[in-house]
Amino acid sequence: MSEKFQAPRGTNDIIPGPRQKDTIFESHRWQYIEGEFLGTAWLYGYQEIRTPMFEDIELFLRTSGEASEVVSKEMYEFTDKGDRRVALKPEGTAPVMRAYLEHGIGVQGGPTRLCYINHSFRYGRPGKGRYRQLHQMGMEIVGSDSPLADAEIIIATHDFFSRVGLSGTRVLLNSIGNFETRNKYGQVILEHVKDYLDAQDEDTRAKLVKNPVRLLDTKDEKLKTALTGLAPITDFLSDESKASFERVQAELTRAGVPFSLDPSIVRGLDYYNDTVFEFFDDDLPGLSLCGGGRYDTLIEQIGGKATPSAGVGIGLERLLLVLEEKGIEIPGPMPDAFLIAATEEARTAILELAADLRASDFSVQLDIEGKNIKQQFKMADRANALYSLVIGDDELKKGVVSVKDMATQKQESVNRDDIEQWLLEATTPDEDEE
Repeated sequence: MSEKFQAPRGTNDIIPGPRQKDTIFESHRWQYIEGEFLGTAWLYGYQEIRTPMFEDIELFLRTSGEASEVVSKEMYEFTDKGDRRVALKPEGTAPVMRAYLEHGIGVQGGPTRLCYINHSFRYGRPGKGRYRQLHQMGMEIVGSDSPLADAEIIIATHDFFSRVGLSGTRVLLNSIGNFETRNKYGQVILEHVKDYLDAQDEDTRAKLVKNPVRLLDTKDEKLKTALTGLAPITDFLSDESKASFERVQAELTRAGVPFSLDPSIVRGLDYYNDTVFEFFDDDLPGLSLCGGGRYDTLIEQIGGKATPSAGVGIGLERLLLVLEEKGIEIPGPMPDAFLIAATEEARTAILELAADLRASDFSVQLDIEGKNIKQQFKMADRANALYSLVIGDDELKKGVVSVKDMATQKQESVNRDDIEQWLLEATTPDEDEE
């Protein structure tokens, strides 16, 4: 008996539905979300960029930080046949910035807006919403130090969530200041949790002190207790950072985007500065939908000139799980029509009708195996078609098509020459219904 292969642990096949379980992995759900994301990005002027699945490992060591969880524990790295040390990309921003720099993408006289949908890879214990191959959508605005760039990213993300049915999203917002502020505040943190650090072993202590600000995002209850009473980083911001952060808040208020200030939001990668944020849903407290912020030195870290930037990364699997948890339906595929040949003599006419309708951008299906009319109607039901279009001997003689509304079972005859216009009107919703 031959071996039965399965998808590697922590990965998923995304297949046509319907399925009995793990419904978020039905391909039409992904197509819908990706389409809404790209549609939202287009409205704001973001153009799609696609980067390789693997990169020189140094790209991530420089940008994410060797002490970060992503680099130290989760990154898939290997040496290829050319003895080059490479890594499957664990996140999308650094590759986008590498491509921006390599190809000179920058727009003269204004910022560059880029968006992406890509695979990312992180090794960890798989679980619901946590996978070793994950999918991310992101937007990056490169070349602007204006706080309106930060706000635009947040507003566009809020608009996208609204488009897919999440009306209760809220932004948790913070500023972690410039890198000088972060370094000074890091020393304040280390002094505040000195007793906690002294109780750790040497290796653990060494990892914690590499990026003290990241301690604020801890899940360790003892460390949380040790951090009690620590002054927020916003007390240490420069005048410039304070003014920028206030401008971001004012713009979100103007745009009607709900937000709250939260000093524990710091993000997990070293390249962030000033504005950082995460999205949550009021109905699902504690579950982060996505996160992002500003990173003004990232391009400089990989050999370019200092280029201010801001962006967001959205996990596709997590978003789909949230939509499922909230009972938000994602429409499945519904062909405009299923074409049925009532007699053998009508099969050629059905093929010709299918070609004409597809040329006019209608989605149609038909039987290609010579099944009888009863079986063809069952196929139309399974296909979830809006209408069945039937041609038999009588229809051929009269030059008509028998049309059946699959929802109401109402039937009528339509002239063959008029069927495309009839179908266009039937499948175009009235403005009052939208």
